[in-house]
Amino acid sequence: MRILLAHNSTYFPSAGGGDRSNRFLLEALASRGHHCRIVARTASYGPKAQEDLVRELSARGVPVLSSGSGVVLFGRNGVEVHTVANHPNLRAYFAAQMESFAPEIIIASTDDPAQVLLEAALRSPTARVVFLARATLPLPFGPDCAFPSAQKTAALRQTDAFVGVSEYVAGYARKYGGIEHAVHVPISLLGPGPFPALGRFDNEFVLMVNPSATKGIAILVGLARAMPETRFAAIPSWGTTAEDLAVLRTIENVTLLDPVDDIAVVLERTRAVLVPSLWAEARSRMVLESLIHGVPVLASNVGGLGEALMGVPHLLPVKQIVRYRAKLDENMVPVAEVPEQDIGPWREALERLLTDRGHWEKISAMGRERALDYESRLNTAPLEAIFERALSEAPRRAVAGAPIPLNEDKRKLLALKLKSRQKAAGQGEWFAAPAARAEGKLRLFCFPFAGGGASFFRGWGVALGDGVEVVPAMLPGREARLKEAPVDSFEELVERLYGALVRLATAPYALFGHSMGAVMAYEIARRLEAEKRTLPVALLVSGARAPKFRLNHKPGPEPGEEELVEQLKQVNPAAGEALKSPAARAVLLPALRADTRAYRNYVYAPGEPLAVPILAFGGAEDPQVSKEQLEAWGEHTRGGFRARFFPGGHFYLRTNALEFLRALGEALQRQASATRQG
Repeated sequence: MRILLAHNSTYFPSAGGGDRSNRFLLEALASRGHHCRIVARTASYGPKAQEDLVRELSARGVPVLSSGSGVVLFGRNGVEVHTVANHPNLRAYFAAQMESFAPEIIIASTDDPAQVLLEAALRSPTARVVFLARATLPLPFGPDCAFPSAQKTAALRQTDAFVGVSEYVAGYARKYGGIEHAVHVPISLLGPGPFPALGRFDNEFVLMVNPSATKGIAILVGLARAMPETRFAAIPSWGTTAEDLAVLRTIENVTLLDPVDDIAVVLERTRAVLVPSLWAEARSRMVLESLIHGVPVLASNVGGLGEALMGVPHLLPVKQIVRYRAKLDENMVPVAEVPEQDIGPWREALERLLTDRGHWEKISAMGRERALDYESRLNTAPLEAIFERALSEAPRRAVAGAPIPLNEDKRKLLALKLKSRQKAAGQGEWFAAPAARAEGKLRLFCFPFAGGGASFFRGWGVALGDGVEVVPAMLPGREARLKEAPVDSFEELVERLYGALVRLATAPYALFGHSMGAVMAYEIARRLEAEKRTLPVALLVSGARAPKFRLNHKPGPEPGEEELVEQLKQVNPAAGEALKSPAARAVLLPALRADTRAYRNYVYAPGEPLAVPILAFGGAEDPQVSKEQLEAWGEHTRGGFRARFFPGGHFYLRTNALEFLRALGEALQRQASATRQG
């Protein structure tokens, strides 16, 4: 698809959460084969703004393609970026790009609260307009908004899709804006992993990002003054005013830090993060980024912050902002009337975190595990499904000169075109297309857990180094193959994967699988050996009981939908939390149900132990797989066996990603070397 983002804000470089979320989202869409273009702007306009941007890009190694007519053009991770810096009219430039680029999808968002670009987008006679709501304050309706507008609300109702960053935002839009087509699917993707554990009990300071009235600077100031022995740090951002900075500079135990492109640089110095928002925060990217790096978060109990914390303490009370003055501050943010705050619960929770090491470690581990589980399922497939549905339907808005709504024959033709695009992007392929094989490079075929997809293995290639090429399996019913029906037969999955793998499995190669994927990999290895094919240098299994425990297996009754979701929550709390969303459930549940049905009915057929060495990995605290059950894999090989355990539960390979991937890389190198010498 041709996708145009209307981004009335800074795009890159930018430290704002919404800006970074849009950036990672567009880069992920580009990586899926879509043609993505963005029209953004600098924070201020003029020759100096343009010079500063060119200098910042040069410092980051980003080549500028052109900078004429006051627009800086550059490419980043497959995305074409047009940043208006010294051009007289942002809206006119965006309209010109709509005409020249001819997008099929235009994405607008709450980063354009005045609807300068949305208004232009809605005039497109052919594109479908998808609105991403990342906050409720900029929406022109309901109790959270600063400036109500019936006209702007009517414009949002004309969008072809309205996507909320959280269930809170989607429900708010339906309830107060009458936007019945508002849904929630995850749209705040993180960058490529792995995500190392950076939080330490003895780190330097307690951090707050964007200290400002609406974000709860009053609580930061109150805590810093009440706890003079504790070091605090603050990163000013888009909401921080000169007055805010003046107040913070009077407090000796508060350090002001410069904004950074990568928040991990600061989190590795952080003991805890404060997110004391006084407005209805939509979800907060900062919460997820902190938790995934093992840094505990104290957040206010408003808006979608409860969703962001995923049941991890601490969700704390505040007196929420309910009124705004009829003016904007120096940052063009509505001026709020801030109620007096009680820091008592915040001080109590923070003091315990900073003095009780055991409590800190428990919260850090819990937050990290849930965030990693949640991140492992983040991908663009649900949003792409929304794009495709919008393209298959007539536009919601009336546009002068708009084409007549599609008849049934034309809809079928469009569906065929969409199918063709998906095929070009890899639909129907059982493995991600491998690169041309470099001499001596080992190819690692990876098989996911039930409900999982190829995106789970994102970032592994970088972590494992140049000597390993990661080739993940792409099962139907998810991600690039979302429109295909999932397969609910284990035997058929193995058969189809085997047929695809033998065409790609030139030596040297190895097989890796986690949970259900481990047994898939095992059965494929058995088939390879039985048919006297070139064998892998190793079978690497993770988080799975040995197949022998499925001898004479009699599957139990199939669970209902709610029971299945509850079972998932026991092993993967974040995934279970994500399935609370009806939209996410509609996208994710079919594949999960098919996979669990397939694996539930798998019965082990006894046979000769494999000639292939087996290396088993597991979580020391995995409630699903005991030490004995993992070590029993040794009975399925005559080629050598080794087991290794890591701290963590069933998804230990996410919570201890760096340690695990280091061990995996060493194991692959060792087995490849042994094969060459043998």
